[in-house]
Amino acid sequence: MTVNKPILVFQHIACEHPGVFRDFLNLDGIEWHAVELDAGEPVPPLADYAALWVMGGPMDVWQEAEHPWLGGEKRAIREAVEDRKMPFLGLCLGHQLLAEALGGEVGPGKPEIGILPVVRTDAARDSAFLQGFPDSLDVLQWHGAEVKRAPSAATVLMESPLCGVQAMSVGERAFSVQFHVEMTPTTVSEWSEVPAYADALQETLGEHALETFDALTAERMPQFNAAARRIYDNWKAAALTGKA
Repeated sequence: MTVNKPILVFQHIACEHPGVFRDFLNLDGIEWHAVELDAGEPVPPLADYAALWVMGGPMDVWQEAEHPWLGGEKRAIREAVEDRKMPFLGLCLGHQLLAEALGGEVGPGKPEIGILPVVRTDAARDSAFLQGFPDSLDVLQWHGAEVKRAPSAATVLMESPLCGVQAMSVGERAFSVQFHVEMTPTTVSEWSEVPAYADALQETLGEHALETFDALTAERMPQFNAAARRIYDNWKAAALTGKA
């Protein structure tokens, strides 16, 4: 597949990058350009890019006073998805930002941290984004906020007992998930160095949970990487060809 323009990636902290997806992009010869919004880097013209990916981060979508660039990011997401119909992929905070940018509601939820199951909704059976996935999937979760109400234009594709919007699509080119599949062998240790993440991990799983969590993630890494590859392939086929 030939992609004539790079993929634009919004990052909100250096350690939350596309992870294993970088390997898939490399193999396909697809260029990508990361913009570190939390470091003050400006949003470039969207017309210069083939797609928009939005990664995770420790801030919340409603914290525009603390992070003024969030307002501009939401406007850029809305322009990309609503106006330009650009292919879009959002992970964790990126999932929540997509929801809020398009008129949904995001707020504090009961924290989900650990390796936990998500299940497909009935609507997911017709979605190209989740082709080849089982009805239930164990995923890595690390979040305290959630999409409380999906945008009216969205289709909810996955859910969990604690979070009703685990994955959603908007139109034929935008797809986002609350959970993480982009992990590499260093992800948990790197994220645990972020104070907000470390505090959430300790409060949810206990004071000495990091070592066990890291070991369990390493044990499941082949499964997580396989799910990431499937999501990437499905997104590429559906979003870049508009056949979702």
